[in-house]
Amino acid sequence: MKPTRPPSAAEYRTRRDSGSDPALVGVFSAGPAARIMPLEGGRLELGRMEGTAGQLDDGRVSRSHALVERVDARWLVTDLGSQNGTFVDGERVLPRARTPVTRVVRVGDTLLVPCEDVGPLERAGVRTVDGFVRGPAMQAAVAEAERAGRAASAAGTGLSAILHVHGETGSDTEGVAQAFHRAAGRGAHPLVAVNCAAIRHGLAERLLFGARRGTYAGIDADAVGHVEEADGGTLFLDEIAELEPAVQATLLRVLESREVLPLGASKPRKVDVALCSATNKDLRALVGAGALREDLYLRIATPVVTLPPLRDRPEEIPALIAQELARRSRGLVAHVSLVEQCLLRPWPGNVRELLAEIRTAAQAAAAGDGERVMAAHLGPTAGSVLGAAMLDDRDGRDGGGRSGGATVGGGGAAVVAGGAAAGAARGGFAAGSEQMPVVDEPHKRIARDDARWKPRIEEALRTSGGNIAAAARALGLPRTQLRRLIERHGVTVGAGAPRSDDGGATK
Repeated sequence: MKPTRPPSAAEYRTRRDSGSDPALVGVFSAGPAARIMPLEGGRLELGRMEGTAGQLDDGRVSRSHALVERVDARWLVTDLGSQNGTFVDGERVLPRARTPVTRVVRVGDTLLVPCEDVGPLERAGVRTVDGFVRGPAMQAAVAEAERAGRAASAAGTGLSAILHVHGETGSDTEGVAQAFHRAAGRGAHPLVAVNCAAIRHGLAERLLFGARRGTYAGIDADAVGHVEEADGGTLFLDEIAELEPAVQATLLRVLESREVLPLGASKPRKVDVALCSATNKDLRALVGAGALREDLYLRIATPVVTLPPLRDRPEEIPALIAQELARRSRGLVAHVSLVEQCLLRPWPGNVRELLAEIRTAAQAAAAGDGERVMAAHLGPTAGSVLGAAMLDDRDGRDGGGRSGGATVGGGGAAVVAGGAAAGAARGGFAAGSEQMPVVDEPHKRIARDDARWKPRIEEALRTSGGNIAAAARALGLPRTQLRRLIERHGVTVGAGAPRSDDGGATK
């Protein structure tokens, strides 16, 4: 994509003085991109018109293709009668109809996402460091971890080199641990990563602290524990709260005494180990529930780095896809439909889940002798909300026979929750202009006659401007189920009926 004209100093100051810097960000155009397209007076016309801020170097884009507006903190898209159409959140929109966008706009082979504050992206961009793709939010998290490591190294107090990482499953906690490990001056020594949740009950003490020969039947040689393996380096304990309470107590003694006593040994051994722990749960809540010892919590809880989930880092997704496909085969490339669907889905398993599904999609494409990996190659539940709201058995299937629950490709409530203010805090990418409704009982079946549906549906329709497709995605429902619920509960928006996908009234 051709670079846009940079903002003048006066424009830059005006945008900065407003407290935020909203813009459209091109994230894909026949490959990963990170082009910032500022709005002028709250408007940006997309097309192939030369010399304009919205000019796109895309052969499938019309000269005057679409208009993007930001009105009252809402992002609206209007197709200007383009030849190949405009797609908003995965749905083609009617020409001249103003449609709210919550996630992604597709024009031709170009994908763009609304961003409430592009300042972090302007300053940091999207970089690949040590094999990890990192946008501005992840770069900031890594910088925090590195500061903690450098501070501990400067203090020179051995085991005071401690960091806790809080993030959802698969959100690259180990990459942050590696940054901490190197910044703490321990790069010449091992980083020993241990998934505490994968250790069978009763084995953690032996695996972590070691055992002497003869301590257990079948142990005919001394077994070195993970703590000793990490001597001079860093011990990374993922899902640390999964350790048994007795093992937590022993770990605390190791941290305090800087000594490890293997099972069956008579004398402890001095160790110098930095500790990086991680969990996707709230540590305070774990202490309250009795899953984490309070004294261990006080030792490991600070400093803490919080990682944003992948759904709040859309600028990274095209680069992650391209990187994974390049690992599989140099001939494989991502089709725009694949990237669009990946931008729409919430990816509860974050980067780990995305890369696993891309590998599977690449295999499916290769099996068909294709070089382009398309959305059709993704699994039907790839990246879907886990445990999304479900209707009862009477309404559990839509017209196509698919089971109810998360809308494949729609993202569900997990994608759109947040809004403008939260988006700014997460690096600027807002999934919507307001807080969208989230079903608060995701693991229970909610009967179609339940009165709780009406206010949720009304809020989803109000926030989406009456767009059925966007409201269905917000609620994690297929559109046909949402239409039936609208009729059953007599839902209206203001004085008129809610609009359907194409802008008309529902039938």
